[in-house]
Amino acid sequence: MSSLHKVLFVCVLLGAQLAQAQSTQYPGIGRAATAKEIAAWDIDVRPDFKGLPKGSGTVAKGMDVWEGKCASCHGVFGEANQVFSPITGGTTKEDLRSGRAARLTDPAYPGRTTLMKLANLSTLWDYINRAMPWTAPKTLSVEEVYAVTAYVLHLGGVLPETFTLSDQNMAKVQGMLPNRNGMSNEHAMWPGAGFGNLKPDVQASPCMKDCIATASIASSLPDFARNAHGNLAEQNRIVGAQLGVDTSKPSSVSPVAAILAANTPVPVAPIHRGGPGKASAETIAAALAMTQKYACVACHGMDTKILGPGFRELAKKYGSRPDGVDYLAAKIKSGSVGVWGTMPMPPQDVNGSEAKALAQWLMDGAKK
Repeated sequence: MSSLHKVLFVCVLLGAQLAQAQSTQYPGIGRAATAKEIAAWDIDVRPDFKGLPKGSGTVAKGMDVWEGKCASCHGVFGEANQVFSPITGGTTKEDLRSGRAARLTDPAYPGRTTLMKLANLSTLWDYINRAMPWTAPKTLSVEEVYAVTAYVLHLGGVLPETFTLSDQNMAKVQGMLPNRNGMSNEHAMWPGAGFGNLKPDVQASPCMKDCIATASIASSLPDFARNAHGNLAEQNRIVGAQLGVDTSKPSSVSPVAAILAANTPVPVAPIHRGGPGKASAETIAAALAMTQKYACVACHGMDTKILGPGFRELAKKYGSRPDGVDYLAAKIKSGSVGVWGTMPMPPQDVNGSEAKALAQWLMDGAKK
């Protein structure tokens, strides 16, 4: 047996022993994670860009993805809407040269945009990759993440419209950020040679005396603000532990109990309107799936307004209109502004049959 084969044999033997130890540590509970399962979670990208997957994306591709999946929340030019903070703005050409966003220390400019604060490009890439779009996180391809990152930097004047961002040039682009020099390591949060070996400025010791036996809720959400952004129970994402409490009505139980029970379906009274309304369960399921796929639920609640009107508000307004299906399908395809307020709805990236299916679902009462 060659020395190489001996080394490989020892590695395999140690791996088997480790897996056996993991499976017997808690008999009958769980199992060792597979390599594929670990890879699915091991997606973080460090500031030195270790962990960044191979790939690339153009600014032009990023614009297409942005308009289809990002603009409804973040604005066509990154200016955002009435709910989300702006992505771009507040940086200058001088900031690109100095690497420090001057307006962060300007009391006359209270705005804070993403590009004003961004010190590490890996942070932007990693956040888009793991958390966007809001209604369907982790659904963007590697190319789309590179492309959207490039487009955001283009909106901020960092990259030209012909640029292709990739794992090969991320470090170079890092050196172009308008606030690349805005982060300090002089705070001892991460001790070590690379961070100065500083002593933390706070020295605390645990206190185990005079502890409160039971916790009491000292505040609650006021009724006037309860449903300001729609029913949170209907805005849960498909991954993560976000449990939205039912904010459609005051809760008779404690806030903690309400959050734990948030996944229980909320009964909704049927809508009475003129015209036919006998959609099949399959048709309803397909329409609901499309509202998730195309991020409709980011702006529309079932019964209440978020950024746009609730689905059932639309059903009530247009349900008896003879040409309602064609009218709503056209609005979905081409976008709309001014009917329900000043917030525009951008054109949606749906085909004709999908637009009509969504419109028919609305005409049938937006049932669940």
